[in-house]
Amino acid sequence: MKIGIIGLGLMGGSLGLCLRENKLISKVLGYDTDEKNAKEALNLGLVDELASFKEIKTCDIIILAIPVDAIVKVLKELKDTSSNTTIIELGSTKKEIIKSLPKELKSHFIAAHPMAGTENSGAKAAFKELYKNAVCVLCESEAAEVKHRQRAVELFSYLGMQIIFMNASAHDHHTAIISHLPHAISFALANFVMKEENKKNIVHLGGPSFKGMSRIAKSSPAMWGSIFEQNKENLLASIELFQNELELCKKMIQDDDEKALKKWMKKANALRDIL
Repeated sequence: MKIGIIGLGLMGGSLGLCLRENKLISKVLGYDTDEKNAKEALNLGLVDELASFKEIKTCDIIILAIPVDAIVKVLKELKDTSSNTTIIELGSTKKEIIKSLPKELKSHFIAAHPMAGTENSGAKAAFKELYKNAVCVLCESEAAEVKHRQRAVELFSYLGMQIIFMNASAHDHHTAIISHLPHAISFALANFVMKEENKKNIVHLGGPSFKGMSRIAKSSPAMWGSIFEQNKENLLASIELFQNELELCKKMIQDDDEKALKKWMKKANALRDIL
C-alpha cells in the first residue's frame, strides 16, 4: 500500500515518520509546495520519496495535512482521483470543508481531526510520538464506503489514537470553545504584553504562567488565520461568552468581593479533575 502525504510540516511529517515503520505500507510519498521544506522532510527521513502532485494522486491513501483553506482548494484538484483511493484530510474545521467537497469524492473521503499538535511548524517540528494516545475525531464518515472508513480507522489506530465520531456542526462548535478560543486568547495576550512591556521586562518577569499561556501564540499564522476564518461564527460567539466571564472577574475585583472571587477561582480548579 502506498501513502501520499500533501503537506510535510508538523502534522504531515510526524505522520510520515510513524507510517514508514508500518510493514503493510510499501512506500510513503510526500509533496509540499515549499521546495525547501520538502527537501528538509526528505533529509529528515519523514518520507521515503518526494513526489509530484500527479504521482500523489495514484496512491492508495492520500492525506491532506495543510491549512484548511488549502484543503478546500486541493480537494477540487483531486476530484478525478480513483474511487479506490482513500482521501483523508486533517483540518481543524469541518463544516466548510465537507460543504465544499466535490460530489465525486464523497464515497472515498474521510474528514478527520487529530487532536494533537504543538506550537511549532515545518518539517523540523515533526516527531514520531505526536499522535500517540491523542484523540482523533472522524466527522460524518458514514458518507464514505465501508472500506475507506476501515482504512482510516486502521491508520489512526496504528498511530495509537482514540477514535471518536461527531457531526461537522458539533465538531466546529466544540473546537471553537476548547481549541480555537484558547489560541485567540494566547495571540491577544502576546500582542497586549508586547505593546505594554519592553523585551527586557518580558524576559525577566515572564515566568511559567506567562510562558504557558503564551506558548501557542507562536503557532503558524497561515494555519490559524484560515481556521479562524472558516469557523468565524462559532469563534465570535465563543469570544463573546469569554468576554462575559472576564467581565464577571473584573466586577468582583472592582467590588472587592473577595468571597465571590475565591469561590469563582475554586470552581475553575475543578478543571484539574477533568484533565
